[in-house]
Amino acid sequence: MKKARGAKSFGAVLREKRMAKKITLRKFAEMIGVSATYLSQVEQDHFAPPTADRVTKIAELLGEDSDEWIRLADRVPDDVDVMVRQHPKDMPELMRLATGLSPKQFEAIKEQIRKMKKRGK
Repeated sequence: MKKARGAKSFGAVLREKRMAKKITLRKFAEMIGVSATYLSQVEQDHFAPPTADRVTKIAELLGEDSDEWIRLADRVPDDVDVMVRQHPKDMPELMRLATGLSPKQFEAIKEQIRKMKKRGK
């Protein structure tokens, strides 16, 4: 998995965080439902990061933000993937329209959507 110069890979961050929690490779593999061999290969960047749902579980077990871990793994969250599949024309257009917006503008859009959802209930 290629990362920007100086950025740590998914595997390197996973190993670092797991070891900081003092969880053995074998135990953590058991906790996430994979073999120790597979987890070792992921940590050494010989295998790509696991699926988004498993990455979410990893983040939760480590007490980390799952969206950040999904981004680090270069995955798409399952709920976002479902949304894109349900709205194959609208979601890409919405994302393209949002290109170049400032963080403040993104916040305003998110707040507007939250208000719309509240009114719809």
